[in-house]
Amino acid sequence: VQLVESGGGFAEPGGSLTLSCLASGSTFGIYARAWYRQVPGKQREMVAEIDAGDQIHYADFAKGRFTASLDRPENTVYLHMNALTPEDTAIYSCKVDTYYAGAYQGEYWGQGTQVTVAS
Repeated sequence: VQLVESGGGFAEPGGSLTLSCLASGSTFGIYARAWYRQVPGKQREMVAEIDAGDQIHYADFAKGRFTASLDRPENTVYLHMNALTPEDTAIYSCKVDTYYAGAYQGEYWGQGTQVTVAS
């Protein structure tokens, strides 16, 4: 599975950005998707997760501001981010988990996209 994120960039505080993550390759085994972010020197943290039942779970900092969505036919997951603050500055990456042949087959990560929030 290959994952390619796009949509990162600069935003002013209070602004919005939408990230996209396109999956290709052996996508039939994907059963869960997630967005993570990481600030240099800090631990990577989950932002939003779409589980195998398409239920979406958000980190506390993302609730009410970020919305994850899935376009299954397009194999694309989105992260709509509103009310951005400088604390949201990070590299955002998408991850998928795969399961087929009756077993967990592993996780795949995109290369990440930089989001910078500054005035």
